[in-house]
Amino acid sequence: MEHGAHHGQHAETGHTGHHDHADHTTPAAHTGHDSHTGHPHHGGHHGHGGTVSWSMAARATLHCLTGCAIGEILGMVIGTALGWGNMATMALAIALAFLFGYTLTLRSVLKAGVGLGTALRVAFAADTLSIAVMELIDNGVIALWPGAMDATLADLLFWGALALSLAAAFALTTPVNKWMIGRGKGHAVVHQYH
Repeated sequence: MEHGAHHGQHAETGHTGHHDHADHTTPAAHTGHDSHTGHPHHGGHHGHGGTVSWSMAARATLHCLTGCAIGEILGMVIGTALGWGNMATMALAIALAFLFGYTLTLRSVLKAGVGLGTALRVAFAADTLSIAVMELIDNGVIALWPGAMDATLADLLFWGALALSLAAAFALTTPVNKWMIGRGKGHAVVHQYH
């Protein structure tokens, strides 16, 4: 029996074959497809928390930490060298940490050939929460460490407190980045442009 006749016979008996399926060209037909977790190519950066490795989160945090550390150290060095007060020095360090953190991400996204406006939006989306958490922890450790705020560049306490505060910031920001990447936010946004 030819395929056309066979298909017609099924239609007459009420067995309409594939015609019973919903029309997949309408948005309503895709209501069951909101979650793509079952698709292997949707894992990694855009999956849910369980699909994001700690090493991926650590790399994103290290990227952020690099910019933050450059800004922090530069701000502290400038403020201390100029004899600024603690608050002014800390404000400069935080501002420079954000600046350098955004700049590193901006540079990597611009390499993908996107416009400056798009690159800026990606950098802000990727790094704002991560840098904010990092700065809160980092400066919190320095502020609470006895004598650290008054230490000079020549003091071992200055560098010891800075190193410990950056290590604490890294350790506590990594889970935040893991959570964000698992939900398609933070550095997951940056990876779309790599």
